[in-house]
Amino acid sequence: MSFFKRIGYFIITNILVVLTISLILGILGAFFGVNLGGAGYGGLFILCLIWGFAGAFISLQLSRWMAKRMYGVQVISPQTMNQTERNLLMTVHSLARKAGLERMPEVGIYESPETNAFATGPSKKRSLVAVSSGLLHTMSETELEGVLAHEITHITNGDMVTLTLIQGVVNSFAMFLAHIITSLVMNAFRRNDNDRPGFGDFMLRQMIYSFVSIAFTLLGSIVVCYFSRKREFRADAGGARISSTERMAGALLKLQTIHQLGPAQVKDDTQTDANRFDAFKISGNKKSFSGLFATHPPLEERLAALKNKTYAAV
Repeated sequence: MSFFKRIGYFIITNILVVLTISLILGILGAFFGVNLGGAGYGGLFILCLIWGFAGAFISLQLSRWMAKRMYGVQVISPQTMNQTERNLLMTVHSLARKAGLERMPEVGIYESPETNAFATGPSKKRSLVAVSSGLLHTMSETELEGVLAHEITHITNGDMVTLTLIQGVVNSFAMFLAHIITSLVMNAFRRNDNDRPGFGDFMLRQMIYSFVSIAFTLLGSIVVCYFSRKREFRADAGGARISSTERMAGALLKLQTIHQLGPAQVKDDTQTDANRFDAFKISGNKKSFSGLFATHPPLEERLAALKNKTYAAV
């Protein structure tokens, strides 16, 4: 439920993987004469499709490992004697069984004052649900259940795989356009047709290609983030189904309160469940360019969709 964590490291890893693949292909072409895209634009596009999707799926396979390393997630052992850890583990597994998961996800905690949780992993059978220590200290048991139900739904809906397919398309077009633009720029720099490429030529080509491909990949992430925002509505709906609408709404309301007041000023919520929806009418996120890169919709929009059951249309 964080702004960035669920797919942020996936996008970063994807960019690094794509650049690595491109560097390898560049070395093969420049120093070994292996021209894999020599069949014209059609062949080049097919090559970019192959490597674009390869980069996305490699990133997906690394997602759970990367999450553990980047955020220091400590996976909870099923034999833990810590009561907080046991309660968290039992809640996740209970919700996972309600959602129909055959294999229980790994459950972990990472030290951070922020109030966040995320789910990731390459498949339903190899998934991870991680929560911050700040979330555990801030939310009540019912609010925490709403958050966890939301994250479990991301797993059952296969959202990471869906976003991987979209990222593969973005990668393919980014690589294809980057190759074309790089060739145009290099041809403009070339003095005559007899100039033979050297190491300097190779490095300049790779610099231009890397810059252009990163730019197109980042622009393409607008598309990935758009679909991510749509999947958030579905995850809220699924969270309400396997937990309850009241608990899902309570979790969203607590997040809104934290964002408005800050964690230190948040107190126990004493509002009735009937008033939870009304509280979200007091404010909303303003539309801006940065909103194009948001992985989550504004909280008030999510709660309105939950209340009006309009998530099926998104």
